[in-house]
Amino acid sequence: MNTVAVVGTQWGDEGKGKIIDLLARDADIVVRFQGGNNAAHTIVVDGEKFILRLVPAGALHPGKVCVIGNGAVVDPLALLGEIDDLKKRRGFNPKNLMLSYEAHMVMPYHRAIDRAREARAGKRAIGTTGFGIGPAYEDKMARTGLRFDDLSNFKLFEDRLRRNVTEKNAYLKAVLKAKPINGAQIVEAMKRERRHLLPYLCDTGEYLASAIADGKRVLFEGAHGTMLDIDHGTYPYVTSSNCIASGAFSGTGLGPHSLEAVLGISKGYTTRVGAGPFPTEISGYLADSLREEGGEFGSATGRPRRIGWYDAVLGRLSARVNGLWGLAVTKLDVLTGIDPIKICVGYQFKGKRYETVPLGRHSIEASKPIFEELPGWTEHLSDARQLSDLPANTRRYVDRIAELVGVQVAMVGVGADREATIVVKNPFTP
Repeated sequence: MNTVAVVGTQWGDEGKGKIIDLLARDADIVVRFQGGNNAAHTIVVDGEKFILRLVPAGALHPGKVCVIGNGAVVDPLALLGEIDDLKKRRGFNPKNLMLSYEAHMVMPYHRAIDRAREARAGKRAIGTTGFGIGPAYEDKMARTGLRFDDLSNFKLFEDRLRRNVTEKNAYLKAVLKAKPINGAQIVEAMKRERRHLLPYLCDTGEYLASAIADGKRVLFEGAHGTMLDIDHGTYPYVTSSNCIASGAFSGTGLGPHSLEAVLGISKGYTTRVGAGPFPTEISGYLADSLREEGGEFGSATGRPRRIGWYDAVLGRLSARVNGLWGLAVTKLDVLTGIDPIKICVGYQFKGKRYETVPLGRHSIEASKPIFEELPGWTEHLSDARQLSDLPANTRRYVDRIAELVGVQVAMVGVGADREATIVVKNPFTP
Protein backbone atom coordinates (compact mmCIF):
# COMPACT_ATOMS: atom_id res chain seq x y z
CA MET A 1 0.00 0.00 0.00
CA ASN A 2 1.23 3.50 -0.84
CA THR A 3 -1.08 5.75 1.20
CA VAL A 4 -1.56 5.19 4.94
CA ALA A 5 -3.18 7.26 7.68
CA VAL A 6 -2.25 6.97 11.35
CA VAL A 7 -4.96 8.06 13.80
CA GLY A 8 -5.50 7.89 17.54
CA THR A 9 -8.34 5.68 18.74
CA GLN A 10 -8.69 7.03 22.28
CA TRP A 11 -8.48 10.58 23.75
CA GLY A 12 -5.12 11.32 22.17
CA ASP A 13 -1.63 10.74 23.60
CA GLU A 14 -1.66 7.13 22.36
CA GLY A 15 1.93 7.18 21.12
CA LYS A 16 1.15 8.15 17.52
CA GLY A 17 4.39 10.09 17.16
CA LYS A 18 6.54 7.02 17.69
CA ILE A 19 4.59 4.91 15.20
CA ILE A 20 4.51 7.73 12.63
CA ASP A 21 8.25 8.16 13.05
CA LEU A 22 8.76 4.44 12.53
CA LEU A 23 6.59 4.33 9.38
CA ALA A 24 8.19 7.51 8.03
CA ARG A 25 11.27 5.46 7.20
CA ASP A 26 9.26 3.75 4.45
CA ALA A 27 7.33 6.84 3.33
CA ASP A 28 8.37 9.56 0.91
CA ILE A 29 6.00 12.22 2.26
CA VAL A 30 4.48 12.79 5.72
CA VAL A 31 1.36 14.97 5.93
CA ARG A 32 -0.26 16.72 8.89
CA PHE A 33 -3.93 17.29 8.03
CA GLN A 34 -5.65 18.81 11.10
CA GLY A 35 -5.21 20.38 14.51
CA GLY A 36 -2.61 22.85 15.69
CA ASN A 37 0.23 23.13 18.16
CA ASN A 38 -2.10 22.07 20.97
CA ALA A 39 -1.19 18.51 19.92
CA ALA A 40 2.36 17.24 20.22
CA HIS A 41 4.10 14.08 19.10
CA THR A 42 6.88 12.87 21.39
CA ILE A 43 9.61 10.82 19.70
CA VAL A 44 12.73 9.36 21.28
CA VAL A 45 15.69 8.83 18.92
CA ASP A 46 18.91 7.40 20.32
CA GLY A 47 17.83 8.45 23.80
CA GLU A 48 17.09 12.06 22.76
CA LYS A 49 13.52 13.32 23.11
CA PHE A 50 11.91 15.43 20.38
CA ILE A 51 8.51 17.10 20.74
CA LEU A 52 6.92 18.02 17.42
CA ARG A 53 3.85 20.24 17.53
CA LEU A 54 3.40 21.37 13.93
CA VAL A 55 6.14 19.92 11.75
CA PRO A 56 5.28 16.33 10.71
CA ALA A 57 7.30 13.51 12.25
CA GLY A 58 9.07 12.82 8.96
CA ALA A 59 11.34 15.72 9.88
CA LEU A 60 13.48 13.32 11.93
CA HIS A 61 14.35 11.31 8.81
CA PRO A 62 16.69 12.87 6.21
CA GLY A 63 15.16 13.63 2.84
CA LYS A 64 11.51 13.15 3.75
CA VAL A 65 9.06 15.77 2.49
CA CYS A 66 6.89 17.20 5.27
CA VAL A 67 3.54 18.75 4.39
CA ILE A 68 1.16 20.80 6.55
CA GLY A 69 -2.26 20.64 4.92
CA ASN A 70 -5.09 23.13 4.71
CA GLY A 71 -7.00 21.41 7.55
CA ALA A 72 -4.46 22.48 10.15
CA VAL A 73 -4.50 25.81 11.98
CA VAL A 74 -0.97 27.10 12.37
CA ASP A 75 0.56 29.60 14.74
CA PRO A 76 3.09 31.16 12.32
CA LEU A 77 5.61 32.24 14.95
CA ALA A 78 5.42 28.89 16.74
CA LEU A 79 6.05 27.14 13.41
CA LEU A 80 9.14 29.20 12.69
CA GLY A 81 10.44 28.53 16.20
CA GLU A 82 9.95 24.79 15.76
CA ILE A 83 11.75 24.85 12.40
CA ASP A 84 14.70 26.70 13.93
CA ASP A 85 14.91 24.19 16.78
CA LEU A 86 14.90 21.24 14.36
CA LYS A 87 17.61 22.85 12.24
CA LYS A 88 19.83 23.21 15.32
CA ARG A 89 19.18 19.83 16.92
CA ARG A 90 18.61 17.57 13.94
CA GLY A 91 19.96 19.34 10.89
CA PHE A 92 16.46 19.55 9.38
CA ASN A 93 16.39 20.92 5.85
CA PRO A 94 13.53 23.46 5.70
CA LYS A 95 13.41 23.06 1.92
CA ASN A 96 11.64 19.76 2.60
CA LEU A 97 8.71 21.52 4.33
CA MET A 98 5.55 22.61 2.50
CA LEU A 99 2.70 24.61 4.02
CA SER A 100 -0.73 24.92 2.43
CA TYR A 101 -1.52 28.47 1.39
CA GLU A 102 -5.11 27.63 2.44
CA ALA A 103 -4.21 26.83 6.06
CA HIS A 104 -5.53 29.28 8.67
CA MET A 105 -3.38 31.16 11.14
CA VAL A 106 -3.62 31.13 14.91
CA MET A 107 -3.21 34.70 16.14
CA PRO A 108 -2.44 36.03 19.65
CA TYR A 109 -6.05 37.14 20.08
CA HIS A 110 -7.14 33.53 19.58
CA ARG A 111 -4.95 32.47 22.50
CA ALA A 112 -6.18 35.34 24.65
CA ILE A 113 -9.82 34.44 24.02
CA ASP A 114 -9.18 30.74 24.65
CA ARG A 115 -7.58 31.35 28.03
CA ALA A 116 -10.04 34.02 29.12
CA ARG A 117 -13.01 31.75 28.34
CA GLU A 118 -11.54 28.89 30.36
CA ALA A 119 -10.81 31.18 33.30
CA ARG A 120 -14.32 32.61 33.18
CA ALA A 121 -15.91 29.14 32.97
CA GLY A 122 -14.30 28.00 36.23
CA LYS A 123 -15.55 24.53 37.14
CA ARG A 124 -17.41 24.34 33.82
CA ALA A 125 -14.18 24.68 31.84
CA ILE A 126 -13.67 22.17 29.06
CA GLY A 127 -9.95 21.87 29.70
CA THR A 128 -8.47 23.32 26.51
CA THR A 129 -4.73 23.84 26.17
CA GLY A 130 -5.21 27.59 25.82
CA PHE A 131 -3.28 27.64 22.54
CA GLY A 132 -6.11 29.34 20.64
CA ILE A 133 -7.03 26.41 18.42
CA GLY A 134 -10.80 26.50 19.01
CA PRO A 135 -11.15 30.24 18.41
CA ALA A 136 -9.04 29.93 15.23
CA TYR A 137 -11.38 27.25 13.87
CA GLU A 138 -14.33 29.45 14.88
CA ASP A 139 -12.98 32.27 12.73
CA LYS A 140 -12.43 29.84 9.88
CA MET A 141 -16.08 28.82 9.95
CA ALA A 142 -17.20 32.44 10.42
CA ARG A 143 -15.14 33.34 7.31
CA THR A 144 -13.18 35.96 9.20
CA GLY A 145 -9.98 33.94 9.62
CA LEU A 146 -6.60 34.85 8.17
CA ARG A 147 -5.05 32.35 5.78
CA PHE A 148 -1.42 32.12 4.79
CA ASP A 149 -2.18 33.18 1.23
CA ASP A 150 -3.27 36.53 2.69
CA LEU A 151 0.41 37.26 3.31
CA SER A 152 0.98 37.65 -0.43
CA ASN A 153 -0.61 41.12 -0.17
CA PHE A 154 0.53 42.51 3.16
CA LYS A 155 -1.51 45.73 2.92
CA LEU A 156 -4.75 43.75 2.65
CA PHE A 157 -3.53 41.35 5.34
CA GLU A 158 -2.81 44.24 7.69
CA ASP A 159 -6.23 45.77 7.10
CA ARG A 160 -8.01 42.50 7.88
CA LEU A 161 -5.78 41.86 10.89
CA ARG A 162 -6.50 45.28 12.39
CA ARG A 163 -10.25 44.81 11.91
CA ASN A 164 -10.04 41.45 13.65
CA VAL A 165 -8.02 42.87 16.53
CA THR A 166 -10.57 45.67 17.04
CA GLU A 167 -13.44 43.17 17.13
CA LYS A 168 -11.64 40.67 19.38
CA ASN A 169 -10.53 43.37 21.81
CA ALA A 170 -14.10 44.55 22.17
CA TYR A 171 -15.12 40.98 22.99
CA LEU A 172 -12.21 40.47 25.39
CA LYS A 173 -12.96 43.63 27.34
CA ALA A 174 -16.75 43.76 27.34
CA VAL A 175 -17.63 40.06 27.63
CA LEU A 176 -14.62 38.17 28.99
CA LYS A 177 -13.34 41.01 31.19
CA ALA A 178 -9.82 40.34 29.96
CA LYS A 179 -6.92 42.50 28.81
CA PRO A 180 -6.93 43.62 25.16
CA ILE A 181 -4.30 42.60 22.62
CA ASN A 182 -1.74 45.01 21.16
CA GLY A 183 -2.55 44.92 17.46
CA ALA A 184 0.49 47.00 16.44
CA GLN A 185 2.83 44.39 17.92
CA ILE A 186 1.14 41.63 15.91
CA VAL A 187 1.43 43.64 12.70
CA GLU A 188 5.14 44.28 13.27
CA ALA A 189 5.84 40.63 14.10
CA MET A 190 4.06 39.40 10.96
CA LYS A 191 5.77 42.04 8.81
CA ARG A 192 9.13 40.90 10.16
CA GLU A 193 8.51 37.15 9.75
CA ARG A 194 6.48 37.25 6.50
CA ARG A 195 9.55 36.74 4.31
CA HIS A 196 10.44 33.60 6.29
CA LEU A 197 6.95 32.12 5.83
CA LEU A 198 6.26 32.80 2.15
CA PRO A 199 8.84 30.29 0.77
CA TYR A 200 6.98 27.40 2.41
CA LEU A 201 3.61 28.18 0.83
CA CYS A 202 2.26 26.08 -2.02
CA ASP A 203 -0.78 24.23 -3.32
CA THR A 204 -0.18 21.17 -1.17
CA GLY A 205 -3.28 19.40 -2.47
CA GLU A 206 -2.03 19.54 -6.05
CA TYR A 207 1.44 18.46 -4.93
CA LEU A 208 0.08 15.44 -3.05
CA ALA A 209 -2.22 14.40 -5.90
CA SER A 210 0.72 14.41 -8.32
CA ALA A 211 2.95 12.57 -5.88
CA ILE A 212 0.37 9.81 -5.35
CA ALA A 213 -0.14 9.51 -9.11
CA ASP A 214 3.63 9.05 -9.44
CA GLY A 215 3.58 6.17 -6.94
CA LYS A 216 5.06 8.03 -3.96
CA ARG A 217 4.37 6.64 -0.51
CA VAL A 218 2.39 9.10 1.58
CA LEU A 219 1.83 8.90 5.33
CA PHE A 220 -1.06 10.96 6.74
CA GLU A 221 -0.36 12.02 10.32
CA GLY A 222 -3.35 12.53 12.60
CA ALA A 223 -3.31 14.54 15.80
CA HIS A 224 -5.40 14.05 18.96
CA GLY A 225 -7.68 10.97 19.04
CA THR A 226 -11.05 9.72 17.84
CA MET A 227 -12.81 10.48 21.12
CA LEU A 228 -11.73 14.11 20.76
CA ASP A 229 -13.20 14.41 17.26
CA ILE A 230 -15.56 17.40 16.99
CA ASP A 231 -18.35 15.20 15.56
CA HIS A 232 -17.72 11.71 16.92
CA GLY A 233 -16.00 12.35 20.25
CA THR A 234 -17.32 13.03 23.75
CA TYR A 235 -18.79 16.41 22.82
CA PRO A 236 -18.41 19.11 24.12
CA TYR A 237 -15.19 17.83 25.73
CA VAL A 238 -13.46 17.56 22.36
CA THR A 239 -11.06 19.45 20.12
CA SER A 240 -12.22 21.68 17.28
CA SER A 241 -11.32 19.57 14.24
CA ASN A 242 -12.04 16.17 12.70
CA CYS A 243 -9.37 13.82 14.07
CA ILE A 244 -10.66 10.69 12.33
CA ALA A 245 -9.26 9.30 9.10
CA SER A 246 -11.78 11.05 6.85
CA GLY A 247 -10.31 14.36 8.02
CA ALA A 248 -7.36 13.53 5.80
CA PHE A 249 -9.51 14.26 2.76
CA SER A 250 -10.94 17.66 3.70
CA GLY A 251 -7.63 18.54 5.37
CA THR A 252 -5.52 17.97 2.26
CA GLY A 253 -7.75 18.42 -0.77
CA LEU A 254 -7.66 14.76 -1.78
CA GLY A 255 -10.54 12.37 -2.46
CA PRO A 256 -11.45 9.20 -0.51
CA HIS A 257 -9.88 6.98 -3.16
CA SER A 258 -6.49 8.41 -2.12
CA LEU A 259 -6.28 6.44 1.13
CA GLU A 260 -5.54 2.71 1.15
CA ALA A 261 -5.12 1.87 4.84
CA VAL A 262 -5.80 3.33 8.29
CA LEU A 263 -3.68 2.29 11.26
CA GLY A 264 -5.24 3.05 14.64
CA ILE A 265 -3.07 3.65 17.70
CA SER A 266 -4.18 2.56 21.20
CA LYS A 267 -2.34 2.39 24.47
CA GLY A 268 -2.58 -0.84 26.39
CA TYR A 269 -4.53 1.27 28.87
CA THR A 270 -6.42 4.57 28.45
CA THR A 271 -5.68 8.20 29.31
CA ARG A 272 -7.29 11.56 28.76
CA VAL A 273 -6.43 15.18 29.57
CA GLY A 274 -8.92 17.74 30.80
CA ALA A 275 -12.57 17.38 31.69
CA GLY A 276 -15.14 14.98 30.30
CA PRO A 277 -16.50 11.45 30.78
CA PHE A 278 -14.05 8.59 31.36
CA PRO A 279 -15.85 5.33 32.26
CA THR A 280 -12.75 3.22 32.98
CA GLU A 281 -10.90 5.87 35.00
CA ILE A 282 -8.98 4.71 38.07
CA SER A 283 -7.43 6.67 40.91
CA GLY A 284 -5.12 6.23 43.84
CA TYR A 285 -1.76 4.51 43.97
CA LEU A 286 -2.24 2.43 40.82
CA ALA A 287 -3.16 5.47 38.72
CA ASP A 288 -0.23 7.43 40.14
CA SER A 289 2.13 4.55 39.44
CA LEU A 290 0.99 4.18 35.82
CA ARG A 291 1.21 7.94 35.31
CA GLU A 292 4.80 8.06 36.52
CA GLU A 293 5.90 4.87 34.77
CA GLY A 294 4.27 5.90 31.49
CA GLY A 295 5.32 9.55 31.63
CA GLU A 296 1.68 10.52 31.34
CA PHE A 297 2.05 14.27 31.28
CA GLY A 298 0.98 16.38 28.31
CA SER A 299 3.76 16.96 25.75
CA ALA A 300 2.38 20.38 24.84
CA THR A 301 1.15 21.47 28.28
CA GLY A 302 2.78 19.29 30.95
CA ARG A 303 -0.63 18.59 32.49
CA PRO A 304 -0.99 15.20 34.24
CA ARG A 305 -3.21 12.78 32.33
CA ARG A 306 -6.10 10.90 33.85
CA ILE A 307 -5.58 7.13 33.85
CA GLY A 308 -7.93 4.22 33.15
CA TRP A 309 -8.16 0.63 31.95
CA TYR A 310 -8.42 -0.23 28.26
CA ASP A 311 -11.92 0.47 26.89
CA ALA A 312 -12.93 -1.94 24.10
CA VAL A 313 -16.31 -0.24 23.66
CA LEU A 314 -14.60 2.92 22.51
CA GLY A 315 -12.14 0.77 20.58
CA ARG A 316 -15.01 -0.67 18.53
CA LEU A 317 -16.40 2.81 17.92
CA SER A 318 -12.99 3.95 16.68
CA ALA A 319 -12.67 0.93 14.42
CA ARG A 320 -16.00 1.78 12.79
CA VAL A 321 -15.64 5.52 12.25
CA ASN A 322 -12.04 5.21 11.01
CA GLY A 323 -12.41 2.02 8.97
CA LEU A 324 -9.32 0.60 10.66
CA TRP A 325 -7.06 -1.76 8.72
CA GLY A 326 -4.91 -2.50 11.76
CA LEU A 327 -4.16 -1.56 15.34
CA ALA A 328 -0.92 -0.61 17.06
CA VAL A 329 -1.03 -1.28 20.81
CA THR A 330 1.55 0.89 22.58
CA LYS A 331 3.11 1.19 26.04
CA LEU A 332 2.51 -2.44 27.03
CA ASP A 333 5.73 -2.25 29.06
CA VAL A 334 4.03 0.21 31.43
CA LEU A 335 1.61 -2.53 32.52
CA THR A 336 4.39 -4.86 33.65
CA GLY A 337 3.92 -5.93 37.27
CA ILE A 338 0.16 -5.29 37.42
CA ASP A 339 -1.95 -8.35 38.19
CA PRO A 340 -4.73 -8.72 37.30
CA ILE A 341 -5.21 -6.34 34.38
CA LYS A 342 -8.73 -5.18 33.68
CA ILE A 343 -10.28 -4.54 30.29
CA CYS A 344 -13.68 -2.97 29.66
CA VAL A 345 -15.74 -5.27 27.44
CA GLY A 346 -19.12 -3.47 27.64
CA TYR A 347 -21.15 -0.75 29.34
CA GLN A 348 -24.09 -0.95 31.69
CA PHE A 349 -26.53 1.91 31.17
CA LYS A 350 -29.94 2.16 32.82
CA GLY A 351 -29.82 -1.51 33.78
CA LYS A 352 -29.03 -2.73 30.27
CA ARG A 353 -25.76 -4.07 28.84
CA TYR A 354 -24.33 -2.40 25.74
CA GLU A 355 -21.53 -3.64 23.50
CA THR A 356 -21.48 -0.24 21.76
CA VAL A 357 -21.90 3.29 23.10
CA PRO A 358 -25.51 3.88 24.25
CA LEU A 359 -27.51 6.46 22.33
CA GLY A 360 -25.99 9.92 22.74
CA ARG A 361 -22.41 10.59 23.80
CA HIS A 362 -23.72 12.10 27.06
CA SER A 363 -24.70 8.58 28.06
CA ILE A 364 -21.02 7.65 28.38
CA GLU A 365 -20.84 9.73 31.56
CA ALA A 366 -23.68 7.73 33.13
CA SER A 367 -22.42 4.34 31.91
CA LYS A 368 -20.63 1.88 34.18
CA PRO A 369 -17.89 -0.27 32.69
CA ILE A 370 -18.24 -4.05 32.59
CA PHE A 371 -14.77 -5.43 33.26
CA GLU A 372 -13.03 -8.65 32.38
CA GLU A 373 -9.85 -9.57 34.25
CA LEU A 374 -6.77 -11.03 32.61
CA PRO A 375 -3.60 -12.29 34.32
CA GLY A 376 -0.68 -9.86 34.29
CA TRP A 377 3.03 -10.43 33.77
CA THR A 378 6.27 -9.53 35.54
CA GLU A 379 8.76 -9.95 32.71
CA HIS A 380 10.38 -6.89 31.12
CA LEU A 381 9.29 -6.35 27.51
CA SER A 382 11.73 -3.75 26.17
CA ASP A 383 13.91 -6.26 24.28
CA ALA A 384 11.03 -8.03 22.52
CA ARG A 385 11.12 -7.62 18.74
CA GLN A 386 8.59 -10.23 17.66
CA LEU A 387 5.38 -11.57 19.14
CA SER A 388 7.03 -14.83 20.15
CA ASP A 389 9.33 -12.84 22.46
CA LEU A 390 6.39 -11.70 24.57
CA PRO A 391 5.38 -13.54 27.76
CA ALA A 392 2.30 -15.73 27.34
CA ASN A 393 0.10 -13.44 29.42
CA THR A 394 1.16 -10.36 27.44
CA ARG A 395 0.38 -12.12 24.18
CA ARG A 396 -2.99 -13.20 25.59
CA TYR A 397 -3.78 -9.58 26.48
CA VAL A 398 -2.87 -8.30 23.01
CA ASP A 399 -4.93 -11.04 21.35
CA ARG A 400 -7.91 -10.21 23.55
CA ILE A 401 -7.81 -6.53 22.54
CA ALA A 402 -7.73 -7.53 18.87
CA GLU A 403 -10.65 -9.90 19.39
CA LEU A 404 -12.77 -7.35 21.24
CA VAL A 405 -12.11 -4.49 18.81
CA GLY A 406 -12.37 -6.72 15.74
CA VAL A 407 -9.16 -5.44 14.15
CA GLN A 408 -5.82 -7.16 13.58
CA VAL A 409 -2.85 -6.03 15.67
CA ALA A 410 -0.18 -4.75 13.31
CA MET A 411 2.31 -3.35 15.84
CA VAL A 412 3.09 -3.59 19.55
CA GLY A 413 5.00 -0.95 21.49
CA VAL A 414 7.28 -2.20 24.29
CA GLY A 415 9.31 0.92 25.10
CA ALA A 416 9.81 4.62 24.37
CA ASP A 417 12.60 4.38 21.77
CA ARG A 418 11.67 4.15 18.09
CA GLU A 419 13.23 0.67 17.88
CA ALA A 420 11.22 -0.71 20.80
CA THR A 421 8.37 -1.82 18.54
CA ILE A 422 7.22 -5.22 17.36
CA VAL A 423 6.16 -4.89 13.73
CA VAL A 424 3.75 -7.67 12.84
CA LYS A 425 2.53 -6.03 9.63
CA ASN A 426 3.85 -2.88 7.96
CA PRO A 427 1.17 -1.32 5.74
CA PHE A 428 3.86 0.03 3.40
CA THR A 429 5.46 -3.35 2.76
CA PRO A 430 3.98 -6.53 1.20
